[in-house]
Amino acid sequence: MNLSFLPQTAFLFMLIFARLGTMIMLMPALGETNVPGRIRLSLALSLTLVLYPIVSVRYSAGVPATMLGILVLLGGELLVGFFIGLATRLVMAAIQVAGTIIAGQSGLAFAMAFDPAQGQQGVLFSNFLSILAITLIFVTDLHYLLVGALYDSFTLFPPGDLMPVGDLAQNAVRTVGEAFSIGIRISAPFIVFGLVFYFGLGLLNRLMPQMQIFFIAMPANIFMGIGLLMLLLATIMTWYMDHVEATLGQFLVR
Repeated sequence: MNLSFLPQTAFLFMLIFARLGTMIMLMPALGETNVPGRIRLSLALSLTLVLYPIVSVRYSAGVPATMLGILVLLGGELLVGFFIGLATRLVMAAIQVAGTIIAGQSGLAFAMAFDPAQGQQGVLFSNFLSILAITLIFVTDLHYLLVGALYDSFTLFPPGDLMPVGDLAQNAVRTVGEAFSIGIRISAPFIVFGLVFYFGLGLLNRLMPQMQIFFIAMPANIFMGIGLLMLLLATIMTWYMDHVEATLGQFLVR
């Protein structure tokens, strides 16, 4: 029995798993911190087994003769997975920025709770919008785009080729800028509401100095902020899902 193919098979499997595992650990919905690591690891191994017969032909035949050659190939796969995973993870930054601004304009900036999407403390509005966004990714089947990006990454970034550092840096800057831009545009109605509301409070305080404006304003601010969010939530999330689809679509081969 000839088993000489086993070292090459194990090496290619390791390279594919390094790329897919890194992307899955960072991608939104699939790689959330509240998802147990064993489940994410099992998903990465399962996808590697499924894609191995398809993408293994893209790798050059043979295992490098030196450890340096092995590390170079492994580092390239990790770098590709890190870039794509981080770029898609930044999609969630937009809704978190919007939630933080909404909370600040609604008087709930100091109401903190654990955010499973970020793995740390966050404002209530940001936590709610993050969980809602992850839910909608699965409901609208956008997680299939994530899986498609995993496969198409072998076409966009062929194994063994040099990474286009300039294009990657440009894409990273554009993605970060768009995240803040989308967050500001989502929260724009609340920014206008906050300006008008606090301007009215200031005017009322000047007209009636003896009135305790703070005790009257805070409940009204929270009530009106929650009411405005309920009124605009469907529109906000529909528009945000279009942004998520467009961002994930840039990693698909059309």
